[in-house]
Amino acid sequence: MVYTVTFNPSLDYIVTVDDFKLGLTNRTRTELMLPGGKGINVSWVLGNLDIPNYAIYFSAGFVGDEITRRIRENNIHSEEIRLDSGCSRINLKLKSIDGTEINGMGPDISEQNIKELYDRLDGIKEGDVLVLAGSIPSTMPQTIYSDIMKHLEGRGIKIVVDATKNLLMNVLEYKPFLIKPNNHELGEIFGVELNTRESVVPYAKKLSQMGAENVIVSMAGEGAVFVSSEGETYMMEAPKGELVNGVGAGDSMVAGFIAGYLKKRNLEYAFKMGVSAGSASAFSEYLATGEEVEKVFNTLK
Repeated sequence: MVYTVTFNPSLDYIVTVDDFKLGLTNRTRTELMLPGGKGINVSWVLGNLDIPNYAIYFSAGFVGDEITRRIRENNIHSEEIRLDSGCSRINLKLKSIDGTEINGMGPDISEQNIKELYDRLDGIKEGDVLVLAGSIPSTMPQTIYSDIMKHLEGRGIKIVVDATKNLLMNVLEYKPFLIKPNNHELGEIFGVELNTRESVVPYAKKLSQMGAENVIVSMAGEGAVFVSSEGETYMMEAPKGELVNGVGAGDSMVAGFIAGYLKKRNLEYAFKMGVSAGSASAFSEYLATGEEVEKVFNTLK
């Protein structure tokens, strides 16, 4: 079983605005409203790839109610941890302005709420996969992901982390099964600019040497790079297609890798599935279906 955790889910309001002008009233041409948050996106795509999973997430207020309604409407198996106060966030995604986003902060999560999460995580069994993905509310410690990994250490659980900066770096000593920074996030970690697949490889290897079992670095139109602790290194060009919606493409890559690994236990195949799923979502109005992922996979060399 795969479990995903989303501390800061959202209601994503995805709009297209023609000829956007600052300081004036602008009207949308297209609108889409969907439940969001990295863990929820990973669960959605895993379900489309026929991988059983549960999305564990925190919610609050009327926005949390709507997130839950839409999750259930789309048949995502889920476990909601309800917060007593505050309101889940709404994220505005402006598709027509170079992927511009305005993301909310999210509600406070209490120590009692965290205890409830730990109680649920204690039910995860050896051989299961746990995905810790996305941002956390600003009131939470940057060690929360590593705290969870320390709590579950030695139980034979494969843990995937998709996060940035300290949230990511703090987990390396606990040897996560997979991490997935993009090239800009990787460059920020090491204070360099990384624009080619070849330039990414040595820095991905550094993260592997620091503890990550497997590292995928996504690079949008430049493709992706994979490095394992066993020394396997793969580089792949981006599949050909028209970018429709980049929201959730990285989360789809994580889901595709997990699905590929669970199906064949082969890292190269898992990497190709990850690239296929990420690209298929980028080519789709929303997150990719299994058929869309297969279509892209069949184009890869």
